[in-house]
Parts: sequence; structure tokens; C-alpha cells
Amino acid sequence: DGTPLVYRAFGPADAPPLVLLHGWAQSSKCWGDGVLDALARNFRVIAVDLRGHGYSGAPESGYDDSKAWAGDVDAVFAAEGVSQHNPAVLLGWSYGGLVICDYLAAHGSAAVAAVILVGAVTSLGRGEKGGRVGPSMRAAIPGAMSEVPREAVSALGSFGNALTGAAEDAGVASQALFGASLSTPPRVRAALFARTVSNDDLLSDLDVPVLVLHGADDSVVDVSAAHHVASLVPRVTTSIWDGVGHGPFVEDPDRFVDEVARFAQSG
Repeated sequence: DGTPLVYRAFGPADAPPLVLLHGWAQSSKCWGDGVLDALARNFRVIAVDLRGHGYSGAPESGYDDSKAWAGDVDAVFAAEGVSQHNPAVLLGWSYGGLVICDYLAAHGSAAVAAVILVGAVTSLGRGEKGGRVGPSMRAAIPGAMSEVPREAVSALGSFGNALTGAAEDAGVASQALFGASLSTPPRVRAALFARTVSNDDLLSDLDVPVLVLHGADDSVVDVSAAHHVASLVPRVTTSIWDGVGHGPFVEDPDRFVDEVARFAQSG
């Protein structure tokens, strides 16, 4: 629709493509340089700034349009030569899981080798089990969407260690993620939740392998959302990390890289 999209690519151009889609109010920097560099040893890593986030354009509308999100992923695929002859592994964190479903609903799985859902939502709306949020997310709404600085700072700050865990060395990552949330326009933060969509039928018919990776202590997206997806997908591998919150790649980057790489290479 004319929205400029920015992505960063790492690793050999002829390596298997691994496309990373970040979560709500984040950017392609959320993964951390260490994770990106480690994954790039075996993959062509394509880390996308979703529309309205990072350096990508932030149009006034379109955030409630599943086809717009699908078109964004398809445009990145086209730019990087992803096709049924060179399929990508699609990895989505949090809201990125919903964007993966948007793409699959519009374009199918011909250009997708596998899907990895990390602390992900796959549906939105009241009663949607694939979109159940945890107490940290519920506490942040509606303040996190406010244009009043003190309200937004307070609400987003209430996430505390939910994205990074409580490790002593998580402070720098926590500040970076907090900064990305604040730099995402408030109207975009609000618009991402202004739609209702169910993808249960889509997931039940999905014909590619899926890894569901989720922290058992996730207070942003409830772990029940992961169990719900796992109950639907025919070819599923489930990895629930005890004692881990919403950002497994922040809390244990080495384990994250290992599990993602092994799964992506197994298909």
C-alpha cells in the first residue's frame, strides 16, 4: 500500500532464509546482536521492522487489515527471493505470531518451510484462547496507548522485568525494549489491538512444522495461548521454558539460538 518497510539482513545470501517478526511496540533490534549474529552462522537472517515500528513507515491506517500485514511479509519475501523454491522459516514473537497468521491466511504456506511461535498470540478478541494475555499486559492497558507521556511511561514501565526476566545483567536490554515501546507512536500501539481475528481454523489445517516456544512464567501472553495453539497444529513441537517470562531470547539467548537452529534445520 506504499508503506516503506525496513529490514536488516545477516548471513550468507544463499543460506536458508529465517525471517524474524518482532512483537507489539518493538523493533528488529529486540532480538539482540548476539542472537542475530549466532543465527546468521547458519541462516540468511531477515529481521523486519513491522509497519509503524522501528524505521518502517507508520501510515495513518491499515493496522486492522490482515491483508496489509500479509502484504508486508510478502514484500519482504519478494525482496529477499523467498519463494516455494527457496522457502523461509517464519519466526514471530508475541504480536509477530499474529502477523505470521495474516500472511498464511492470504498467501498460504507454499513459501514457508516452518513456523516458530515465541510467546506468541495467534488470535485477537474477547474469548479467543490464542490471544489470552497475562496480568502485565492487562495492567498496562489502556495507559500504554496514551499520548500523555506520564501515563504511557508509567504503564509501559509497569511491565518491569516481564520482557527480560529478573537477571542482574538484564537492565540494559530492559531499557532498550522500554525505549522501543516509547518510540512506537501511541496511535500505532492502540491500533494494533483494534481488530478481532480468529486463526484457529487456519492453524488446524496448517501443513508445515510448527515450534511453539513459550515461557511458563510469561505475564504478557499467557502460557495457555501456547497450549491452545499446540492443541490445534497437526505437526507441532512444544517447548515450554520453566521460570522464563515473555522474552526467552533475552533470558537465555544461547538456548534460544540452539532450539531455533535445530528446529529450523530439522525440516
